[in-house]
Amino acid sequence: MRIKIRTSKWAIWARRLGSMAVPLLVLPVLLHRQGFVDSAIFLVLIVFAGAVAGLALLVSLAALGRLWFSGDRGWGPALAGLVLALACLAPFAFYGNLALTYPAVTDMATAPRGELPLIFEPDTAAMPPPLVLSPQEQEDIFPNAMTRGYPLDVVQLFALVERLVAANGWEVRRRTEPLNSLSEGRINARIATLPGWREEAVLAVRPTAQGGRVDMRSASIGAPLDFGGNGNRISDFMVALDSEVTAFLRDNPTINAPAPAEEAVPEVETGSGA
Repeated sequence: MRIKIRTSKWAIWARRLGSMAVPLLVLPVLLHRQGFVDSAIFLVLIVFAGAVAGLALLVSLAALGRLWFSGDRGWGPALAGLVLALACLAPFAFYGNLALTYPAVTDMATAPRGELPLIFEPDTAAMPPPLVLSPQEQEDIFPNAMTRGYPLDVVQLFALVERLVAANGWEVRRRTEPLNSLSEGRINARIATLPGWREEAVLAVRPTAQGGRVDMRSASIGAPLDFGGNGNRISDFMVALDSEVTAFLRDNPTINAPAPAEEAVPEVETGSGA
C-alpha cells in the first residue's frame, strides 16, 4: 500500500505571507520617496507591512516545527517564507536598534532655532511639536554638533559651506549669499532619508571679530523620530567643514596676512617761496 505524503498547509501559508510582505514593504517606501503618499499614510502602511512580516515569521517557524515531526512535504516553502520574513523584518530591527541607541529627537541645532528658521511649506506647517535635547544632553551625545568659528571671512566661509552642501547632494531650496564680509549667508536644503522621510538642514554663516562662524540646524519634517539622523548629520557636516577649512588654509597660507602697506610718497613742495 502506497502512503501519500501531503504538503503542509502551514508551509504554503508561510511562503504566501512572506511573498506578500515584500511588496507591502517596498512599495510604500518607493511611493513615500517620490512624494505620492504623505508621512502619516506611509507610517500606517509600513506598520502593516511589519505586522505581515512578523506573522510570516511565526507561521514559517510553526511550519518548520510541524514538518520536523510529521514528515510532510514543504521544507522549501517554509524556508522561503522564513527567509522573506527575516529580510522584511531586518529594516525594523535596524531602526529599532537606532531608536534604543539614540534619544527621541526630531530637531537639533547649534544655535537658537529662531535664528535658523525652516522654509514655510505645507509639510512644515503640519509638523508636530519638535522633540529636542537640552544643551547639555546634546553636548554629551553629539559632541561634534556645535558651532564652529574659523579665521575666514563670511564670503570665503560661505563658499566652502556651499561646496560641502553640493557634495552631500542636498537639494538647496533657499540660498542667501553674503554681499560682503559684514553680512550673513544662509542655506536651506532638503534631504530625503532612505525610507523617504523629509528633513531640512539650515546653515547660517555669520561674521565675527576673528573671521566667521557657522551654525546649523537639522529637523525632521514628518518622522516621529530621527533615529540619531539629525545629530549625526550636523556632526558629520561640521567635521567635514573642519577638514575643508584646514585644507583651504594649508593651500592658502597668506589668506589672512595683512595687506602690505603702501610706501609713503615724499611730499613735494610746489610753487615759489616768498
